[in-house]
Parts: sequence; structure tokens; C-alpha cells
Amino acid sequence: MKKALSTLLHLAYWMSYLLLSMILTYALTGKEELGPGVNEAVLFLAFLCIVILPAIATFYTFYFALFPLFFVRKKIGPAFLAGAGVALVSVLIGFGVMGLIYPNCMKEAEAASVVPFILIASTFNFSGGAIAFIIKGFSTWFEEVEIREALQAKNHEMELALVKSQLDPHFLFNTINNIDVLILRDPEEASEYLNRLSDIMRFMLYETKTADIPLATELDYIKKYIALQKIRTANESYVTLKVSGTPTGRRIAPMVFIPFIENAFKHTTNKKAAEAIRIDLNIEPGTVRMQCVNLLDGRKNIPFTTGGLGDELIRKRLELLYPGRHELDVRRETSRYSVDLLINT
Repeated sequence: MKKALSTLLHLAYWMSYLLLSMILTYALTGKEELGPGVNEAVLFLAFLCIVILPAIATFYTFYFALFPLFFVRKKIGPAFLAGAGVALVSVLIGFGVMGLIYPNCMKEAEAASVVPFILIASTFNFSGGAIAFIIKGFSTWFEEVEIREALQAKNHEMELALVKSQLDPHFLFNTINNIDVLILRDPEEASEYLNRLSDIMRFMLYETKTADIPLATELDYIKKYIALQKIRTANESYVTLKVSGTPTGRRIAPMVFIPFIENAFKHTTNKKAAEAIRIDLNIEPGTVRMQCVNLLDGRKNIPFTTGGLGDELIRKRLELLYPGRHELDVRRETSRYSVDLLINT
């Protein structure tokens, strides 16, 4: 929710509350009921300690504490009881503060008039807390609408960027050429690689349209992508993929890891080096972590492109998909590039 609108709602409420409370206080009490020695300063302090400060404490306790603790979780009964307790205690504390400052004045106050006033003030505060729930609920709803609209816009932007990234002509042409050469040498293996390429294209066209997919499907795509990349070299240890844990029953947003893996293949020039690319996927209860490290030529200034999805765009996508539920650490050193992505699923 925009800050200006939120501030306006709060100002409108407190102006209305101040006016109404002054009218009610004037109607319910007067100088003569508070005992001798009461002056304008005492009246103002009583109004401040017993009416205004308890109302502020109650309102913002409802707003910041009770709403997320109870109301969001639809615990209406506990929210009602806790709210009533907060409204009553805040008024009693106000009376206690007033008694410490002006003990004689409070001693002379009649219990018959104090008790009803406490109940009225508590009820008034509780009503203010209910309004705090309404304002907070409206603010939360408005923010969620804005987030959904932003997510839809970003998803459209991401779809366009992913199409450009997925349909990489260099990867496609190189893979087809490698399969073509392999047909003469080993037709059966060439057929296997052709099926993998077909599966990858099918994954790009259909699987990426949903909000999330089985983690096992994403891992299967990664393995097939790596297998096709390895056709281009006879070095068996060129790339290593290690998966720890089981993906069964886990889901994840499609194509979260592959941009970083594409980037590793794109910028690794020495295909004869052992473990030129090392990918570790660690699956634990509640988290999935990918660490991708690739060797690179330290003489070249290689930007972080992540397979066509620039640094800013891939970070925005992660923020939209996993807000507050991911950690991304990208480091470029002289001869290696590393990515460490942790996602709370």
C-alpha cells in the first residue's frame, strides 16, 4: 500500500478520535467531580493519561501485534479476548500513572464514577482497536493486490526473456550438428541424444507455463541439458553433477537453476580441464540448495548474464517467486565463477 494513503487513513482516524473523545469526556466529567485543587494542567494530564495514550497503545497493539498473531490466522476468539485485555490494561495503566503524578486527586475521585469511566474508556479503546483491524486489513489487501499486479507484469516480462533464453540458436544448432556427426559413428547413441533434445524442447514449451513443477522434473531437465552439452567434448570429467537428498514430493518454480548452469557452460572455455563445471544440488527438508562453480579465463572480463536473463532480472524473478525465502550469492574470482542459491520451499 502506498505510504501516503496509509498515512492519510491514520490521520483521519486520529482526528476523528480526538474530536469524539473530547466531546464524550466533556459530557461525562467536569472540574467539580475531580476534587479541589484541579486546574487546567491537571485536566489536560488526565485526558492525556487516561484517554489519549491508552487509545494509542491499544490501537497500535491491535495494528502491529494482534492482527498478524490472531486475525490473519483467523483466530477470532483469541483476538477478541486479547484485544479486550489490552484495552482494559491500557486504561488501568493510565489511571495508575495519573495516581502517581496526582495521588491526592485520584484519592478524592469517587469509585462510583471511576469504575464506569474505566469500562467506557476500555470499550472506546476496544472499538478503536477494531478500527485498527479494519485499516490494517484494508492495507494488507491493497498491498496484496499491488503485489499480484506486479507479479503478473514481471511474469510477462520473464516469459519473454525466458523464450529468448530457451530458444538459444547456438545451443540448438551445435547440438543438432553434434548429433548429426554421432549418427554415423553410433546411431543408437545418436537416437538417445535426439530423444533428450526432444524432451528438453517439450519441457521448454509446456512445463514452464505453470507456477511450479515437481523438483524431479526440473532435475531431469538439468541432467538432459548437461548430457547434451557433454557431446561437445570427450572429457568425461568436464562437468560433474552431484545430487544429495530425494526430490520426491517436492515442487519448485520451473527454470530456477538452469540460467546459472547455462551461464557456466557459456563462459567455461577449457573443456579439457577436470571438473571445469561442478554442480551440487542439496535437497533437505524445507530447503533446496544449488552450488555451481565453473572455471573461466581470468584474462577476460565476463559479465553476469545468466543465459540471457540479466543479473537484475534473474534477481527480481527470485524475489517475486520466493520473497524472503531465498539467498543468492554470486562471486567472480580471477579464475572461477561461483553461484550459491538457497531456496526455502
